[in-house]
Amino acid sequence: MATLVRDFVRSPAIDPFDVSRAELYRDDTWHAPFAQLRAEAPIHFVPESEFGPYWSLSTYKPIVEVESLPDIYSSEVDGFTISRFNPAMEGPRMPMFIGRDRPIHTAQRRTVSPAFTPSEMQRMAIDIRHRTGEVLDGLPWGERFDWVETVAIELTTQMLAILFDFPWADRRKLTEWSDWAGDIEIVKNDALREQRLGKIYEMGTYFQGLWNAKLGKEPTPDLISMMLHSDAMSAMDHHEFMGNLILLIVGGNDTTRNTMSGLAYALDRFPDQRAKLEADSGLIGNAASEIIRWQTPLAHMARTPIQDTELMGHKIAAGDKVVMWYISANRDESVFGDNGEDFQVDRPNARRHLAFGHGIHRCVGARLAELQVSILMEEMAARRMRVNVVGEPERVAACFVHGYRKLPVEISKY
Repeated sequence: MATLVRDFVRSPAIDPFDVSRAELYRDDTWHAPFAQLRAEAPIHFVPESEFGPYWSLSTYKPIVEVESLPDIYSSEVDGFTISRFNPAMEGPRMPMFIGRDRPIHTAQRRTVSPAFTPSEMQRMAIDIRHRTGEVLDGLPWGERFDWVETVAIELTTQMLAILFDFPWADRRKLTEWSDWAGDIEIVKNDALREQRLGKIYEMGTYFQGLWNAKLGKEPTPDLISMMLHSDAMSAMDHHEFMGNLILLIVGGNDTTRNTMSGLAYALDRFPDQRAKLEADSGLIGNAASEIIRWQTPLAHMARTPIQDTELMGHKIAAGDKVVMWYISANRDESVFGDNGEDFQVDRPNARRHLAFGHGIHRCVGARLAELQVSILMEEMAARRMRVNVVGEPERVAACFVHGYRKLPVEISKY
């Protein structure tokens, strides 16, 4: 194993290559440790962290290898994030299909995948465009407002409400539940863990009512009906039902919401790229992939080998936590060149990003996320709308969801 030169140690008590530390993402200082890991130790063992010991994969190739071997590297044995499940601390386990192995994963994923087919995307595009236009037309020109709250959260919450056939007036509950369920740092706090469990049970009770209302009814093109009318998911117990709801809500909310916020931030930070996009709307499709790569809204996923194995010369024991840092692999110099830290709207291989994962667990809603982001850019272009960042963003302090709490902006014409 390569010996790392720890040239930016701030304190002997802090391991600078423990990239699970929340402050790295809160302060946007994760770039330097990952760059050094990629250069010197792309497969690196961290013996101690607040989440326990873990293997850190920071480049493209080992992540693809791990994700291509799901029968060795399990998503189910010890969860799909760096956080280890502890029933004594967290209550009952709530299985979700992203955290299941084959064959259960295959059957449950197949149940919801019809909601995200190309034909469904075509059907939903008209509605997405209409709703995006309405939100943009309601923005105040030349006045300061929060892009996260007013645009990103609103658009993604509307989309989730449609996917679930969720009562429109209560749609902001989806955002609240997503924020509680997706916050990986809560595991470190007893009081917050208890509060989160209460929110999850509140969510489960609400959705159980929606489920019951569809019993005995004809199928409809929403996720609740799809689960209800499937062999793989119709008989889920309450905990598995809640687990899969969490997956679909967090996946549908955090990925798109934080990419939309990242878009506004990146366009302001890279004015030369903004000028290219404003001059040529034909770049929008590629720019959508590029902003997903550049933002990487979920920083990592994790796997646990079920047997002793070897990964590119490193002996990894059964039961070790293996963390795949998509946020770093999406800047891998061997794949994206020396300018991977830059947002480049015409990047020739932007679609090679790993933000959606790879292999059998690749994000089932990837097409929908790309569609929503592309339509947002198209509707901004139709209004010649430029988003100007007017203050420092407030970022999520966590190593899982990579996003923004607030982003102060003003909009102007170009």
